[in-house]
Amino acid sequence: MIKRICIFASSSNFLNSLYYDAAAELGKLIGQNGYDMVYGGSNLGLMWACAEKAKAFGAKLTGVMPEKLQNMGVFTNGCDEFFVTKGMRERKGKIDNISDAVVALAGGFGTLEELSEMIVQKQLGYNKKPIVLLNTNGFYDKLNDFFEEIIEQKFANKNVRSLYYIANNPKDVIDYLKNYKPSELNVDKNAIYAR
Repeated sequence: MIKRICIFASSSNFLNSLYYDAAAELGKLIGQNGYDMVYGGSNLGLMWACAEKAKAFGAKLTGVMPEKLQNMGVFTNGCDEFFVTKGMRERKGKIDNISDAVVALAGGFGTLEELSEMIVQKQLGYNKKPIVLLNTNGFYDKLNDFFEEIIEQKFANKNVRSLYYIANNPKDVIDYLKNYKPSELNVDKNAIYAR
């Protein structure tokens, strides 16, 4: 059962307003649908736009931040739980351990790195969590094209397409999570390695 949704997202405060609007709408839906939210604990960017609205609509917030970022003062006091980790690797491990689903909003290299790791974790059978990319303003179109290039050139097996879902809007994210059924992934050499 999905209870805690991990949000990976940009910490930039300098984006087009439509990205903040989509993040806030997703946060509202997270709260309204009885989910809680796990995220980086920041008071910045799309992370905070989503978290602030989720909390306003009843979600419990769990922040996980490496001490280096905490020392920069970019954390919020709005979290119900807040964990400080030694570094980014430990942060990702903690987030993975306490979340039931992953949603990537528009983001930079950190979001891309976190998303990639979660896809690989699922590919190798370490989890069966839903992984969703919220494709606000077509942000992930080119990344999806690159994923297809990876598959077409046989750097990855075509079954990786089933590991993630690209949602067009916040409602699509929630609908997917509500209807998600973990599949029994065939984690063997033939399923993992490209053919």
